[in-house]
Amino acid sequence: MNNSLAFLQGRRGDLTALLAGLMLPMAFAPFNMWPLAVVSLLILFMAWQQVSAKRAFWRGWLFGVGMFTIGVSWVHVSMTRFGGVDELLSMALTLLFALFLALFPALAGGLARRFKRVEQQPYLQLVVLMPVLWVLLEWVRSWIFTGFPWLTVGYSQIDSPLAGWAPVFGVFGLSLFIAMSAGLLALIWLQGQTVLRRTAPVLVLLWLLPLLLMRVDWSNPAGDPISVALVQGNVSQDQKWLPEQRIPTLDLYANLSRENWGTDLIVWPETAVPAVYHQIKPFLHAVAQEARMNGSEMLVGIPVYDQRTKHFYNSMLSLGGEELFYFKRHLVPFGEYLPLPDLLGGIINFFQIPMSDFEPGDSEEAPLLRLVGHEAGISICYEDVFGNEVIEALPSAAFLVNASNDAWFGDSMAPHQHLQIARMRSLETARYMLRSTNTGVSAIIDAKGQLLATSPQFAVHVLKGEIQPLTGMTPFAVFGNLPVVIFCVLGVLALILVSVFRRPKSN
Repeated sequence: MNNSLAFLQGRRGDLTALLAGLMLPMAFAPFNMWPLAVVSLLILFMAWQQVSAKRAFWRGWLFGVGMFTIGVSWVHVSMTRFGGVDELLSMALTLLFALFLALFPALAGGLARRFKRVEQQPYLQLVVLMPVLWVLLEWVRSWIFTGFPWLTVGYSQIDSPLAGWAPVFGVFGLSLFIAMSAGLLALIWLQGQTVLRRTAPVLVLLWLLPLLLMRVDWSNPAGDPISVALVQGNVSQDQKWLPEQRIPTLDLYANLSRENWGTDLIVWPETAVPAVYHQIKPFLHAVAQEARMNGSEMLVGIPVYDQRTKHFYNSMLSLGGEELFYFKRHLVPFGEYLPLPDLLGGIINFFQIPMSDFEPGDSEEAPLLRLVGHEAGISICYEDVFGNEVIEALPSAAFLVNASNDAWFGDSMAPHQHLQIARMRSLETARYMLRSTNTGVSAIIDAKGQLLATSPQFAVHVLKGEIQPLTGMTPFAVFGNLPVVIFCVLGVLALILVSVFRRPKSN
């Protein structure tokens, strides 16, 4: 065994993989220690060296257990605090969720060790095979079972030099370059000066070229700036839907909006209105007329009940101009609907887990609403984690709006991680984003993914500023995830051919 790997033998290597996984969430918001993403994957790739496929699978799973147990620990908050689920049960369910997600890095490790002849060429193994398998499994996680791309490693780099790659290759491109950087460093660790001349130029290119790309303006102004006001009502989630709170909540949002009449666009967060549309039409029409008379338009989060189909929709409604709806298309499993109700309904009833019952909007329609004379790309809460769906609004969308309600997750990492994801969407599309939330963090994000203004958490606040409508398409907006996925698939296929047809050298 290579002396550099001696400390990773046996159970020490298993424990090291677990610790590396526990480290990785620190690379994401709110900690923002982005270099740890490279360090964490470097350790994992080293732990996968010179072990069996079974051991690599086990170490990848331990890494994932550490990563997701910490990184998505906030899931239990919504079940316990607002769902009425027993705390021990909610923690157990959250742990089961993390154990399932850990299978993705486990598969990456197990598959990597199946390429027996590739391991004779460390460069191919560390810089190509392991990175492309890591990214392919992240990508699969982003869509299988409706998808959960949270903690995709690329998000951790929104403030690193690698961020410049995002408008070209998207978040999975960043994941690929992080993994390749980790592989290159692992190669240097194992082989030292003998590979430094080959690896150093690649590392420099990966990390310096995006600094030049950040100077590129991928979009151009499309009209005058728009003044905006994002109303953060800070209505407690456990009080929000109480009948006696409906009028006070409506008055709160209406009065905060009146204080900002004359602003071009006023945005309320997801389900800011604690009633379905048909119940409060007179109130909405009165507010719309008042806004129109004062030169403002509004975008309001409100549930809609279709009395003909008996379906509920999570929606955004434009007021003050043309009255239009956007119905949320990508719903949250178990949060907004129950998947496989015939199979899982009995389990949910047994555990007495409360369920929402929304229907998805038409996925064939682009997520657009016309606001202040421009098309705007709309997403509701969790939808903004799917970059390939957000770009469906382009090139028409002059700016993006994400309305969220992260109150479900209390004072946890979730709101900060979610804001980091929203910033990546702005950077990928070269569009400003308005992020309106119930309890924070509300934000105005520029076309480079930078925060222009944010609201304090857990406070009634109106976030005011200006955004610039933009036109144009980034390479990522044109091609989406396809280039990165094709590269990774071709990389795997090429290595399969190498593994099958390359004969070992004779003595």
